[in-house]
Amino acid sequence: MKKSFLPILLLSALACASGPLHAEKADRNKPMNIEADALRHDELKQTSVFTGRVVLTKGTIVLRGARLDVRQDAEGYQYGTVTAEPGQRAFFRQRRDSQPGQPEEFVEGEGETIEYDGRADTVKFIRRAELRRYRGGALSDEITGAVIVYNNLTDVFTVDGQKASPGGAAPAGQGGRDGRVRATLAPKEAASAPQPAPAPQGPAPELRPSTTLGGSGQ
Repeated sequence: MKKSFLPILLLSALACASGPLHAEKADRNKPMNIEADALRHDELKQTSVFTGRVVLTKGTIVLRGARLDVRQDAEGYQYGTVTAEPGQRAFFRQRRDSQPGQPEEFVEGEGETIEYDGRADTVKFIRRAELRRYRGGALSDEITGAVIVYNNLTDVFTVDGQKASPGGAAPAGQGGRDGRVRATLAPKEAASAPQPAPAPQGPAPELRPSTTLGGSGQ
């Protein structure tokens, strides 16, 4: 039976708070909701383990996986590890801040394991990692590799490939047969150039002399 754990478990849940520069600012003050089939919480160690179809939402943030392990340090920083079912990948999604008049932007990521570091405010995607950026509902950038680390504060990401074996193939489950990093980066939209004046339609009207003031002759 699915159970819903609301903000009463906030101190033991994953704080996917967004950074002040690029991540959605409103997420910081949103309540956190976690759904799972089971929970084991250790108050003394400040750890929680959610298992079974785990879904975490906090504002625009969404995290999904089979298991969520959460801990909190003495300073209140929280750390979480989301793992997927065998053969599957855990999922992360967050909306980014955008300027007025600009298209809405989202960042999505997947990996067999996703680690969140509350102190550094980073998200790490491990094994078969993929990071995607959407602008206005259209895929803009796409990155794949063995490990991707995304920094919410600086909007900077780093990607590591998986070294190939002597036989030339990457280890199984790394997403690429040669273990190389792959990226598709869309160009920024340039400012639209002024449109030329429309060409006149048909020949110019013939001018005729008038024999009266302010009107045409009969």
